[in-house]
Amino acid sequence: MVRELLLGPKRFTDLRAGLPHLGPDVLSQRLRELEQAGVVRRDRLPPPAGARVYALTDWGRELEPVVLGLGRWGSRAPFPPDHEGLGVDALMLALKTLYDPSRTGALMGSTYEIRLADQPFEVRPAERQLDVSRGAPSDPVATIAGDPETLQQILWHGRPLHDALRAGGLTIAGDRRAAERFLGLFPLPR
Repeated sequence: MVRELLLGPKRFTDLRAGLPHLGPDVLSQRLRELEQAGVVRRDRLPPPAGARVYALTDWGRELEPVVLGLGRWGSRAPFPPDHEGLGVDALMLALKTLYDPSRTGALMGSTYEIRLADQPFEVRPAERQLDVSRGAPSDPVATIAGDPETLQQILWHGRPLHDALRAGGLTIAGDRRAAERFLGLFPLPR
């Protein structure tokens, strides 16, 4: 649940989509428990949306290093044969988890847009971490768009980028060479 809120507030329906194996009653109960514990709060988006959303409190956001640490630890295990793939937010957090700043070089401080399942993210390689936030950047070096499964296949399952581009599972707009270098920043640990 905390993982699903690390990149920003979400509506109940968005949380359900990111946690498909969790029933609505169980999700409601867990949200209530996290709210009572001071980890999550309910907010209302400003007009015209006005939708109710769940967000992490300041205390809840302090869990990010713990969640990323668990992700790093788990990424050393082989993918199970029945691996379903990651959802959009889980994939974006996996990028933060596996980011290798020693590979960044000239990409440091550049802004990229990753658009997965029509959800835009602003991504910026920094000195020690990958900065990721929900929303489209104003002037990205490159935009990488597609579905989460295709991006995972390219990053961690050996699918050639040119194959995904030719098949239409992924598109790159802007500086293609910078996008290709960017995709090399997320190696699986040995």
